Amino acid sequence: MKILLEFQVLRSPWRIQTLCRLFHQCHKTFAPLNFSDYEAISRCEQEVPEYFNFASDVLDKWSQIEKEQKGPSNPALWWINGKGDETKWGFEELGFLSQKAANVLSGPCGLQRGDRVLVILPRIPEWWLLNVACMRTGVIIIPGTTQLTAQDICYRLLASKAKCIITTDVLAPAVDSVASKCQFLKTKLIVSESMSPSQAAPAVHNCVKTKSQDPMTIYFTSGTTGSPKMVEHSYGSFGLGFFLCGRYWMNLTPSDIMWNMSDTAWVKAAIGSVFGPWFQGTCVFVHAMPQFDPRAILNSLCRYPVTTLCSAPTAYRMLVQHDLTRYAFKALKHCLTGGEPLNPEVMAQWKSQTGLTIYEGYGQTEIGMICANMKGMKIKPGSLGKATPPYDVQIIDENGGVLPPGKEGDIAIKMDAKRPFTFFTRYLDDPVKTASTIRGNFYTTGDRGSMDEDGYIWFIGRSDDVIISSGYRIGPFEIESALIQHPAVVESAVISSPDPIRGEVVKALVVLSPSFKSQDPKKLACELQDHVKKVTAPYKYPRKIEFVQQLPKTITGKIKRNELRNKEWGQI
Repeated sequence: MKILLEFQVLRSPWRIQTLCRLFHQCHKTFAPLNFSDYEAISRCEQEVPEYFNFASDVLDKWSQIEKEQKGPSNPALWWINGKGDETKWGFEELGFLSQKAANVLSGPCGLQRGDRVLVILPRIPEWWLLNVACMRTGVIIIPGTTQLTAQDICYRLLASKAKCIITTDVLAPAVDSVASKCQFLKTKLIVSESMSPSQAAPAVHNCVKTKSQDPMTIYFTSGTTGSPKMVEHSYGSFGLGFFLCGRYWMNLTPSDIMWNMSDTAWVKAAIGSVFGPWFQGTCVFVHAMPQFDPRAILNSLCRYPVTTLCSAPTAYRMLVQHDLTRYAFKALKHCLTGGEPLNPEVMAQWKSQTGLTIYEGYGQTEIGMICANMKGMKIKPGSLGKATPPYDVQIIDENGGVLPPGKEGDIAIKMDAKRPFTFFTRYLDDPVKTASTIRGNFYTTGDRGSMDEDGYIWFIGRSDDVIISSGYRIGPFEIESALIQHPAVVESAVISSPDPIRGEVVKALVVLSPSFKSQDPKKLACELQDHVKKVTAPYKYPRKIEFVQQLPKTITGKIKRNELRNKEWGQI
């Protein structure tokens, strides 16, 4: 096995680098850091430091503690693929390899501090390396799901002005097909096992000194109108902002092993697979399953000493379909979920079969964890729990007035004289959208809910019609734009539809062109589904399609989406 980070320069109209796969093992020990200052900062009881970098201020400190052999012996990253391959890196080795990766970014790739790089990788160790390498170099990382199509990739490259893209050899052809349209793109870095290296990257890299408010990452998030928005976060909001989440909701210590199943493109991967656990010196466990496999998950929980599990409610819905009493989990003691509402009956089934409670959390890409059910709290099945520090969560009306317990309204966060440092910086290149989140003295989440007399928040639905299916946020506009490209579609309205497994799924109501009305509806529905899968990411396709004669509209021609959605959910 190779022990150095290496790359190969290939001939191409633009530079292509190859990052060879790294497989290492490390069994070192470490002890907890003193985090009293970080906790006070996270609770807004102490000023945010002018300078902060998670790589140098947290990971490198854990590396030093590990070098001194203090504390329990767990790796920083423990990766398996279910086929016999396994990678273990301690914090010291993670630091060593991430410095080499940083030298690839700043050397052959020619990236400078403030440049943007689109990273589209599955759950492989290099994703974690590159996250840390970007912190070390000051390069702004833009995570993307491997389900993105060439059109999706092109949009993200153009909108973000990314100078580099890092992906696998599987997705490289899709990038090649749109590269000529992306004038800012200069370099492609391919993560591959198959290509032979030609040069080793230097082993030492001096981490840049970043201010807490410097931009660190950009996430594309869906909305009901327009294309996906770019959410920009800083070193402070992303690094420091998830300290309390890891310590209290995840309840992590250096002795724990955390398995978070989130896709690498989502902010939950950053929270549950990078900042939350590594702030606490916790081992991050990764099972690189290409597809969700309930039996493989249950078998891994029996074989590996995973203490903490986090997954979307959809995963728990599928897991409880199996006889869980037949599985003896090796070390599991704490279960978490988020991304969509969890059905109370699923929570009850999981509890009855495993003896474990599922602790639900509620957050957003823009502002992190908002509410949660913590250990020690009374759990009210179906609720999102209570507000998490430093947030003061209220239910407000359309004028920004606080509503009494039991009244439905908008879930919002009260702001004092200045924005909480845990908030996103802005929607990049969209000041109007950024300003629209503020209503009086409140930040509005875009979600509807109510609060009971005990301060528990109850989720009702999205106020902007974004569909949350299996933890994925899907904007109706994206699907409607894809459908209209098919000659059979005159117009469509995309709404959410209830589903016992996924919580909700995408449903499209379609008005057909006259020349297609005589076709077999089942075959045509399948054709439209396949069309959407090709135009945009496959997870967004409408799992339900209904052909209608017309769509209800206002006098201005706007589709009455709420009316359609309420009818679908049986509310009218």
